[in-house]
Amino acid sequence: MFNKILIANRGEIAVRIIRACQELGIKTVAVFSEADRNALHTILADEKICIGGPHAEDSYLNITRILSAAEITGCDAIHPGYGFLSENPDFVDACEACNLKFIGPKSSVIRLMGDKIMARKKMKEAGLDVLPGSTEAVESIREIKSIASEIGYPLIIKAAAGGGGKGMRVVRHERDLEATVKLAQAEAKASFGDERVYIEKYIENARHIEVQIIGDSFGNITHLFERECSIQRRYQKLIEEAPSPLLDEEARRDLCAKAVKAAQYIGYENAGTMEFIATPDKRFYFLEMNTRIQVEHPVTEEITNVDIVKEQICIAAGEKLSINENVCRKPLGWALECRINAEDEERDFLPTPGRIQDLRFPGGPKVRIDSFIYSGYEIVPYYDSLIAKFITWGNTREEAVRRMERVLRETIISGIKTSIPYYLRILAHPDFRQGNLSTKLIDMIK
Repeated sequence: MFNKILIANRGEIAVRIIRACQELGIKTVAVFSEADRNALHTILADEKICIGGPHAEDSYLNITRILSAAEITGCDAIHPGYGFLSENPDFVDACEACNLKFIGPKSSVIRLMGDKIMARKKMKEAGLDVLPGSTEAVESIREIKSIASEIGYPLIIKAAAGGGGKGMRVVRHERDLEATVKLAQAEAKASFGDERVYIEKYIENARHIEVQIIGDSFGNITHLFERECSIQRRYQKLIEEAPSPLLDEEARRDLCAKAVKAAQYIGYENAGTMEFIATPDKRFYFLEMNTRIQVEHPVTEEITNVDIVKEQICIAAGEKLSINENVCRKPLGWALECRINAEDEERDFLPTPGRIQDLRFPGGPKVRIDSFIYSGYEIVPYYDSLIAKFITWGNTREEAVRRMERVLRETIISGIKTSIPYYLRILAHPDFRQGNLSTKLIDMIK
C-alpha cells in the first residue's frame, strides 16, 4: 500500500479523497493555489504546499509544479480526482517518468477514449451500438451536408476532444448547418486546442444513462450498476440517481454486461464510466467514456455499499478487486444526488462568489453531504461553482426524493445565492416524480 498520496485537485473531491486515505492509514499532501490557502482540503491534509496563483493554469493544471510538490513531500502516488488533469494522458506519462503511481487508468486508454471519434470506433468493435454519424472528423461543408442528408435532422455537432458540453451544437435545419459548424469548431479550438468536430444523429427526448465499471490489473472487471443523469442544463448534470427508473432487471443486466465487455476489450483498469444515450423506445447508444471518478459516484456507493475511491487506491497499489457481480447482485434501494451550485437563477445562473455568512447543513438518517465550505469561507471566482453534493438514500425512489426535499428545505447557506430553490421545483415536477425523465425536462421547469 502507498505511504503518502498527493491529491492533485481541490474542493469537495479533494476532501473526499483525503477522507478515504485517512481511513486506509495513508498520509496525504494537499496542493493549493493562492486563492485556496484556507480551503478545507488544505486543513484536513497531513501536509500542504502552494503550487501557484489562483488561475488553474498556474496551479491545478501546472504539471511541473504538481510533480515538484510530490517529489518535495516524498509522495509515491497521485490521485487526480475529476476535472483538471484527471484525463490528461501526458500527466499520466509524466507521473510514471517520476516514479509516481497515477491512481487511474493507463495513459494509452485515456488517450484512446479521450478522442471521441476513436472511442466510437473502438466501442463499436466491442459490440456497443453507436449513433448514426460521421466515422471521421468532418471538415468541408460539402462532406458535412452529405452526412447530414443521410442521417437526417436534427443532428448534433461535437468536438472530437470534447467534454463538459463544450463544442456541442444542435442543428435542426440545413440553413443553420454551416454557421453552426464554424461556431462548434471555434469553441472546440478555444476549449481543447483541437478544432476537429464530428456529427451524430440527435435524439429528441433522450435519457442519459451511465454504467459504473471498475477493474484491476489482473483482468478482473465488474460493474456497479447504472446511474441516470438526464436532469441537465446546458449539458451540465444537476441531479443524478441510481438505479435508473427506466431500466427493468433484464435491461439492467444486459446494459451492464455490455459495458463490462467493452471495458474488457480495451483492457481497462481502475474506475471509469460508460455513458449512453437512451431513446424513448429503450435503445442504448454509446456516448463516451469518462476515464476517472465521476462527480456523481456517491449515489452508486449508496446502492452498493462499495467505497469506490478506496477501491481506486487499492487497485493502483496492486491489489485485486475486492468486489464482483456476486457481491453486487442487485441495487440496494435508491439514491439521489443534487449538485448544489453557487449560482443566481435570476441572473441566468451566473456564479455567485462571496463569503459564507451562516451555514447549516441538513442531517437525519440516510443523508450524506460531500462539501468543502464552512461558515466564513470565501468562495472564490476562479473555479467551478459546485459547492456541495447532497445525497439521500431510500428503500424506494419516492422515499429518496422526499428525503431530498426535506434536506434542501432544512439547509441554510447565507451570504451567497445557491441553486437550492431551483432543485425544489425540479423535484416537485410531475414528470420527475413519475420518473419520466429526459435531458429536455429542465426546459419545462420555470
